[in-house]
Amino acid sequence: MNTSNITNYKPKDFAELLGVSVKTLQRWDREGTLKANRTPTDRRYYTYDQYLQFKGINTENDNRQTVIYARVSTRNQKDDLQNQVSFLRQFCNAKGIIVDQCMEDYGSGLNYNRKKWNELLDEVMEEKIKVIIVTHRDRLIRFGYDWFEKFCIKFNTTIVIVNNEERSPQEELVQDLVSILHVFSCRLCGLRKYKKQIERDEKIAKELQDGNKSNRRTESQDTKDDRNL
Repeated sequence: MNTSNITNYKPKDFAELLGVSVKTLQRWDREGTLKANRTPTDRRYYTYDQYLQFKGINTENDNRQTVIYARVSTRNQKDDLQNQVSFLRQFCNAKGIIVDQCMEDYGSGLNYNRKKWNELLDEVMEEKIKVIIVTHRDRLIRFGYDWFEKFCIKFNTTIVIVNNEERSPQEELVQDLVSILHVFSCRLCGLRKYKKQIERDEKIAKELQDGNKSNRRTESQDTKDDRNL
């Protein structure tokens, strides 16, 4: 399976990946140490295969899996989940990529205890996965995507974002805030379900407290009566 040139990096991102400066990349490009690719508009870019080659990682006879990962927040969004899966399969077919495994997950992007998410992490650490393909980066994780990407790179796993939308810092901040509000609103809805139970428990607790106070008053009065005898 050929996955070359699926994931491209801008010089700034590729320099960070290698732990060098952009000027060093430019110098290596001039010297032929690490040649940059060029877009039709003459912009430099690098590929994940170049990263593997530079690190001396052999990609031949790599039998690890290619996985597509799709996620929605609730089971009521099952149709959306299937749309994601269908879109990803069409993308892979168009690129000639063989999909070995399809992971369908439910849960918030802020929930790190998702079943398939944890399976994905385990298989990455076990070096069973070569490529993870998703529609958007937030399908994997709402916060900390850069960390997750570096985590995958440590195990020679690449992530392919099919709809890699470029958002401004302001747009990303708004999206993050909306996600946080959504999580807390869901928690509030959950609390409302238990409001009556909580009120009932509080009433029972109050009755028990009042009963204990009454018993203590009765015991105190009995003690006084005994002394008077």
